[in-house]
Amino acid sequence: MAIYRSDNANLARIPALGIRVLACIAMSIVLMVIDHRQNHLDALRKAIGAAVYPVQIVVDAPFRLWNWLTDSVADRGALQSELARLEAERLLTRAELLQLTALRAENDRLRKLLDARARSHDDIRVAEILSVDANPYRHNIVIGIGTRDGVYEGQAIVDANGVVGQVLEVGLTTSQAILISDPSHALPIEVSRNGLRTIAKGTGAFDRLDLPFLPNNADIRAGDVLVTSGLGGAFPAGYPVAVVDSVNRIPQEPFADVTAVPSSALDQVREVLLIWAGAAAEGANE
Repeated sequence: MAIYRSDNANLARIPALGIRVLACIAMSIVLMVIDHRQNHLDALRKAIGAAVYPVQIVVDAPFRLWNWLTDSVADRGALQSELARLEAERLLTRAELLQLTALRAENDRLRKLLDARARSHDDIRVAEILSVDANPYRHNIVIGIGTRDGVYEGQAIVDANGVVGQVLEVGLTTSQAILISDPSHALPIEVSRNGLRTIAKGTGAFDRLDLPFLPNNADIRAGDVLVTSGLGGAFPAGYPVAVVDSVNRIPQEPFADVTAVPSSALDQVREVLLIWAGAAAEGANE
């Protein structure tokens, strides 16, 4: 009897379940038709969407976080790569700028040398300074031309600003020269303002020459320009040598204390001009 009753109960439930399903389907169709034609369910749909939105945020948060972390790592790597590239470009540009600055300075020096050559009527050739004597008591340099270029001992050396020195010893391809600032060098000069002649001696300092043989009553003053006098035959006349810096007249002494600043920056010269003056060149060739 118990089994029979259970089977009857299950058979009784089946029509009721089918009716509920059909009722739900019919209600869904009616709701869709009403919503499609008259939009009566918009408010309900919005309310349900608002209620479900926090759940969507919570569910989507891990995926958003993962995407953010991935993008951040990728962006950081790209930024680091770009920064490294820009840093390399900056260093390369800085190196090229330094080279450009050096080339511009060299170009300016060569332009000045060419301009000095154009102003001179002597035969002149440009030479590069190869080395400088390390002895602080000797101001000697080595230039990159020698006997095969016609260089001779005692030859005058100038630059765009004035007299630099003269050749001491000549080799086949190089020559040794002495600067006018060397303590053992003396140069016949004259004051361009009045033609007063005297001797300029090196002091061992690149920025000072002494004029030790001027009496106290000599007509010389600070600012006078000193040029080569042409005496002695080594230096042609009229090349700038120095500018008088100070004149100290000492009553108890026969000579005044006169100093001058060389026209050329002797410790910064990179290229020089060698002068083949007519008489000197002929004497060397003989």
